[in-house]
Amino acid sequence: MQHPLISLKAASFTDSVIRGMSIEARRHGAVNLAQGMPDFPAPQVLKDAACRAIQDDVNQYAITWGAHELRHAIAEHAAWHLKLDVDPEREITVTCGSTEAMLVALLSIINPGDEVILSQPFYENYWPDCMLAGATPRFVPVRPPDWKFDPDELAAAFNDKTKAIVLCNPTNPTGAVFTREELETIAALCRKWDVIAITDEIYEHILFDGREHVALAALDGMQERSVTVSGMSKTYAVTGWRVGTILAPPEMTRAFRQVHDFVSIGAAAPLQEAGAVAYRLPRSYYDELAAGYQARRDRFCKSLWEVGFEFEAPQGAYYVMAGIGAFAAGDDVAFAGKLVREIGVAVVPGSSFFRDKELGRPYVRFCFCKKDETLDEAARRLRALRVIV
Repeated sequence: MQHPLISLKAASFTDSVIRGMSIEARRHGAVNLAQGMPDFPAPQVLKDAACRAIQDDVNQYAITWGAHELRHAIAEHAAWHLKLDVDPEREITVTCGSTEAMLVALLSIINPGDEVILSQPFYENYWPDCMLAGATPRFVPVRPPDWKFDPDELAAAFNDKTKAIVLCNPTNPTGAVFTREELETIAALCRKWDVIAITDEIYEHILFDGREHVALAALDGMQERSVTVSGMSKTYAVTGWRVGTILAPPEMTRAFRQVHDFVSIGAAAPLQEAGAVAYRLPRSYYDELAAGYQARRDRFCKSLWEVGFEFEAPQGAYYVMAGIGAFAAGDDVAFAGKLVREIGVAVVPGSSFFRDKELGRPYVRFCFCKKDETLDEAARRLRALRVIV
């Protein structure tokens, strides 16, 4: 052929390490603590609503940017949970998962030469999203043990080319949660440099030890320059339903809806009907959700500490970014391979969350969105590390 078969963008990507480790887990019969998908049932009321919608023949295209009832339920949820007044007709886009939401947002706002600030480590999709959108990423480290930004380093990353900053709060992969004070610092930089804040808040209801979820968009002067991404996957244990959400000002929402329409047309119609039920669940549901995950966190972290992994308990989400120094393991990829093949537990190598791979070599990421018996079995298998390593 006269021209290369594969684009330079596509050639720069590798397979998802997270999804690859799930494949390895199946191959070796391992407990899958790599991919963040629950192994316990979704709420029965949601499953009933989805089945009812299918039986009622809600089987054709919904409005491309989201079914009417779902958008109104999302707006009601945003009002009490995020303290945001959102117009469901002009400021909400429903997407095929929060993964599509993030890509749609970047595709819609980025022009050649624009820079996007990312933390390092970052959720593995963010860097490819920037590449697909044509943005130049600028990485700012967050460091253990609390995995937070140094304010001076963050400020130094902003400049006249900065178009957006992408934040995950609560954070995947580290489990850190931004405080209101930390978000105020970021908001001030966004206002100073006229920067859009894109926040991935998919873990918004999974916080521990009484922490409060603060939406960056709810801070003074931020709603008009904020894009709030979330979805149903984590809160309602339906990662396979692929119903995501974008809250944004009308001008950006118009662009998001146009790009989304040409990317995927729309999310599954019957699942959107069930989503309207989900977002209107009583507030007690969310309290019980957080309490249940905190119990899982405490149960599993205790087991990891006993084996010898090094970390501080996560503040939110359902991940542990654990140090592997006690096992004389200098290569996270090799260590993760050993765990899945010989111990029977699948994890994610820490380097997959870093552009500078060497920074991630001392870590692996566990997820604990599992039944107690699953976590206990993983803990039982991991105890063999003291003998084998």
